[in-house]
Amino acid sequence: MRPIGGLMLLLGLAACVGATLHAAVTDVKVIANPSVTASSISASELKDVFLAVKTSVNGASVEPVLGKNGPVHETFLKEYLGKSDVALTTYFRSLVFTGKASMPKTLDSDADVAAYVAKTKGAIGYVSSSAVAPGTKTLEVK
Repeated sequence: MRPIGGLMLLLGLAACVGATLHAAVTDVKVIANPSVTASSISASELKDVFLAVKTSVNGASVEPVLGKNGPVHETFLKEYLGKSDVALTTYFRSLVFTGKASMPKTLDSDADVAAYVAKTKGAIGYVSSSAVAPGTKTLEVK
């Protein structure tokens, strides 16, 4: 009986971890400089912007801004780009090597991302949904 009880405990913990991971998915907020005219962006368009496939949204030039490490960064990469941090770095290094793109701006914290996006025309980034991002607007991801 004891191993079954332990198994039940493990299953319960796994369910809690799964719920926490699911909550983290909704914990990302995509922000943009007010110069970006769009109020929403499709998930595929967002992916294209952050993978340097697309450089404009609604005809306006955009610049992707990445966070550095942490759960929000990992969630954004996994859910919207389908890449790990290592895979994204490798991807951009190959673009830089072939002269097709440059490395995107990478900042240390939500506050740094929000401040950069607020002051940089066309900038699009992501922060925790609870982050305060004055001077930016939130883009709905469809």
